[in-house]
Parts: sequence; structure tokens; C-alpha cells
Amino acid sequence: MLVCALVAYFYQEGDTLALTYSGLIAMGVGGSAWLLTRNVPKDLIKREGFIVVTFVWIVIALFGSLPYILSGTVPRFTDAFFESISGFTTTGASVITDIEGLPHGILLWRSVTHLLGGMGIVVLAVAILPYFGFGGMQLFNAEAGGVTNEQLHPRIAKTAKSLWGIYVSLIGLETIFLVLGGMPMFDALCHSFGTIASGGFSTKNDSMMGYSPYIQYVVIVFMFFAGTNFTLFYFLWKGKFKKVIENKELQLYALVVLAVAVLIAGTLALYDHFPAEPSFRAALFQVVSIVTTTGFVSADYTAWHPYFTYAIFLLMFMGASAGSTSGGIKIMRHHILVKNTMLEFKRLTHPLAVFSLKIRDKAIPKEVVFKVMAFVILYFVIFTAGSFVLTFLGMDMNSAMGAAATTMGGIGPGLGTVGPMNNFLSVPEAGKWVLSLLMLLGRLELFSVLILFSPHFWRNK
Repeated sequence: MLVCALVAYFYQEGDTLALTYSGLIAMGVGGSAWLLTRNVPKDLIKREGFIVVTFVWIVIALFGSLPYILSGTVPRFTDAFFESISGFTTTGASVITDIEGLPHGILLWRSVTHLLGGMGIVVLAVAILPYFGFGGMQLFNAEAGGVTNEQLHPRIAKTAKSLWGIYVSLIGLETIFLVLGGMPMFDALCHSFGTIASGGFSTKNDSMMGYSPYIQYVVIVFMFFAGTNFTLFYFLWKGKFKKVIENKELQLYALVVLAVAVLIAGTLALYDHFPAEPSFRAALFQVVSIVTTTGFVSADYTAWHPYFTYAIFLLMFMGASAGSTSGGIKIMRHHILVKNTMLEFKRLTHPLAVFSLKIRDKAIPKEVVFKVMAFVILYFVIFTAGSFVLTFLGMDMNSAMGAAATTMGGIGPGLGTVGPMNNFLSVPEAGKWVLSLLMLLGRLELFSVLILFSPHFWRNK
């Protein structure tokens, strides 16, 4: 916040004091809490890790809303909290109608919430807390719990630092390429934060629509990188190219993106008579943006044939790679579900045979398969419940389903009244709190939050 205040002071647009006061309030409360608890034993058990992770995100989102409220850019608390948690969860859903009218300090703060939320506030804390005597394994497991969670180093703090090193390097590279394409440095930095975090907050009202094909292709490439398991970049750095090339999830991820993009581009060219290159670019941009849950927009896909709207809606449940900054269900979970379904057909045909689910000749434990099945079922149950509640609150079914899907997946633009040409300002106040909860559930992959509501979780034994 104080860094953003310095930027605000440079531009002299009236938001300097709001950001300064916000930063001082956060420092005051956080510093007081640290002083009061500095002598408390800091060894966390797993249960405490889940509690800390969930409430850290809620508290950080509360403090993150202060710059919006104090600057008057988003004066209502509900809207300010929605904008804040949308940034930290890298959803990118906004209630601000005139983004280009915002002062530079607030624009940077919106993007900084993506920067912190992308790799995870708690992973950032894990890299720092060891200096204060904290152990970070429980926090890392609760924050980064996915299908695969491969540590790069034996020490969790070193793992977190390696991930942040990769993260910052990708941001730096994209910023350079965007500046070379003629984008101003400020806009390039903000868009890089949004891209690598799979966030989607832009400095422009029309997102990426007004930018050149070069810039759009740069963003496509880095959105794809952001949806890739970050451990693969570490392997590339170490020269372990075979591990990257043979990674099944990366292969499936690339195949899905390319196949769907070609299908949509071909249909646009044939039926809507779009030129070949703009068709391919628009299709590829939107597919990568939705699959990686970034949410940048280069075209109004809801104005295309209804077939495309349906295809985009289905992609909202896809997600990219585990171990990336993207949200959603993730490619690997889909892959495990499909393989397990095919195995069930074999088991029905050969009831006495013993089959095990394997990916590249590596057996997947039954516990992982059961967890994946539980996750997907729970994901759709919560999506259905969220859509029902939003419809009950007055939203039409198309908009309600689009809003629930896009906030759970951490995508940003939805369908109907919350489509790419609109925002979430018109959502009823109660609906914004529902969507905020869906953002938190999706960002922490359901179990880390829902486990707090389990009676077993609170028992001493």
C-alpha cells in the first residue's frame, strides 16, 4: 500500500493519503497483533494451518478494501470488499464501471492484489516467516494443496522462494515484451501482474481489445505460461528438459487449448466470415484466457454464435495445470476422472481382473482418485447451490450460472449481465457476498475452507 502511495504521490491524482492511511492502519493492526503474540509458541499443527490460511485471506481482503473506501473510488463496503477479494483470489471480477478514470495509485493497488494473490499470500509468508521462528510446512500444504504438489527443495521456505523467483522472472519478461510492443511501462507492469497471476484486472475499460495483435499474442503466450505447473520452469532452469517434454499434464493442457481454439477459429471463419488470422487470434486468446482463468478479453464472445457462448461456459470448468496460478478444476483432475471411468468399463467387463489407474506407468493411489472424485462432485454441488441462490436473489438464470461458474473458477467475466462487456455492479448486495464466498472456496480448492465446517475438525482427538 505504501509503495502504491509513492506512485500516487508521483502522479498527484488525489489518492496518496488514502493509500498512506490504509498502509499505516494495516501496519498498526498487524504490528500490534505481532507484539501481543510474539512470545506464543509458533509450531503449527495441520489443523491450525487450515484455520490460518482461510482467515488470512479473509482478513487480508478486509484490509485490502481500505484504499477503495478511503479514496472514494468504491465507497460502499460490500463493493470494496468484493473488489478486494476478487483481486487477491485472482478472479478479476470488478464492480468499477470506469476503470480508466481511476487514479494510478488505485490502479496499481488493484494489480498488486493480483501479484500477491497469484502465488499465494501464504506462500509469500512461508518464505519470510522462518526468520521470525515460524515453521511453514502446514501453511504451504493448506495453501498449495492440489492433485500434485512437488517440492523443489527439502526446506519449504526454499521451495517458496524458488516459486517466487520463477513468478517474478515471468512478470519481468512479459513487462519487457509488452513495452517493446509500445505499451506504456505502467500499463505493462499492471497487465503483467494480471497475466502471470491469472488475474485479469486491466487498466483499460475494454481489457485487451484495443491493443495490437503483437501485444495480444504476447499476453496469450504468458497466460499459457501462467497456467503451466511452475515446477516445470524450475526443471527447465536446471536443464531437465525430458521431464518437461514428457509431462502428461502439459501435453493435455496444450492439446485442449489448441484443439478448442482451432475449432472455434474455424467456425468463426466459415460461418461468421471472419478473416483467418483475426479469427485464430480471437479464438486462441479467449480459450487460453478462460482455461487459465485469467479473464482478459480481446473480443465480446457473447456476441458470437450461441455455440461459442456454450463452449466458453464449459471451458470455465476446465482449469489449467496443478501447481500453476490458475483456478478451476484443473486438467489433471479431468484426466484422472476420464481414466478412472474407462477403468470402470473394464472392471464391468472383467470383474475378476485387478486394474490400477496409471499415468505414464506410475500408479495413482486410490486415495488420490477418491479425493479427485469428491472434489469434482463437491465443486458442481456448490456451483449448483450458488447458481440457485443467485437466481433466488433476482438474477436471471443465464447470468446466475455464469457468475457462479466464473467466480468459483477465478476467471472474471461471465455470461449475461456479468459478461465481458459488463461488470458485477448490478449484482444484488447479498449476491456479492455469495460470490465472494465462491471466490474464496475456489481459490483455496474447497477442502481448505469447508473442512472448518466439519465437526470432526474441531474434536481434540
